[in-house]
Amino acid sequence: MKYRPIGRTSLKASVVTFGAMGIGGGFRYPDADDTVSVRAVRAALDRGVNVVDTAPVYGFGHSEEVVGEAIRGRRDDVIIATKCGLWWGDDEGSYRFTWDGHAVRRNLSPRTIRIEVEESLRRLGTDRIDIYYTHNPAMPPFLTPIEDTIATLVELRDEGKILTIGASNCPPEDVETYLAHDAIEIVQRRYSLLAREVRDDILPLCASTGLSLHAYSPLANGLLTGAFTRSAPPAREGSRRDDPLFGDRFGPAMDLVEGLTAVASSLGTTPGALAIAYLLASSDAVNVICGIRRESHLDDVVAGVELDIDASVTAALDELAEDFEATARETA
Repeated sequence: MKYRPIGRTSLKASVVTFGAMGIGGGFRYPDADDTVSVRAVRAALDRGVNVVDTAPVYGFGHSEEVVGEAIRGRRDDVIIATKCGLWWGDDEGSYRFTWDGHAVRRNLSPRTIRIEVEESLRRLGTDRIDIYYTHNPAMPPFLTPIEDTIATLVELRDEGKILTIGASNCPPEDVETYLAHDAIEIVQRRYSLLAREVRDDILPLCASTGLSLHAYSPLANGLLTGAFTRSAPPAREGSRRDDPLFGDRFGPAMDLVEGLTAVASSLGTTPGALAIAYLLASSDAVNVICGIRRESHLDDVVAGVELDIDASVTAALDELAEDFEATARETA
């Protein structure tokens, strides 16, 4: 395993993170098995993966509970990342979606953040959260001023309930505001060969300020593992239900996947491992969140960490990504 610091902190994080969304179960992951999930978290720790990323909304607390069970007795070996801001406790907030019968709203008010952090601490069975993210920015009509949100997070940091502040799915101007208050070390955004928008905004900002980029969905909902073919696409259900990569963009995406698979084969590795290695090679600021639901998913993750790719491989993958992006622009 390889390690990099989280932002400007002393936290030494494995360059890949255990993404715990899937172990929360619910309608998106109805086949989640807690025994299998706990075993997967512990296997990841045994293989050097020391960061686990979860959130209250993943299974409405269940993912955090499973993580808490898995790390029992090993708390000091783990960097826990969880989130606030997707609220279902009452009707306050800006409505976003309904999952499993819960109406979820964006709410980053001081009141709800303080409730959420206590609930996460309880479910995780810990006295501190290492990285605490705002899950999404506030939005109208319930638009909490970002300065009020930041002030609450700083208070929680001063109290020792959270150690490091992060922001997920936020624009560069929000990151700049967090920086102005010395209240951020890591930004979480989608990043893969099929989603490289962060290269135009957030990634350069992270690199220039010393922040980390926590890259989620690096395998594009499993598409970049090479597990699917044009003739055998996955069903559009669960987490893939609303993903355009499995709809209008499936054909162009498969062009990239086939090219990725060919390059991986020439290197004696898997497309999934190569997709992860590509992200890690793009910047020292990057830490990759890999969705893991069972022990076998760790194989590509660890192989991706161990794989060193040179400039010629990166250039070949860049070309594949650029072709996909050009096609996506034409059909937008």
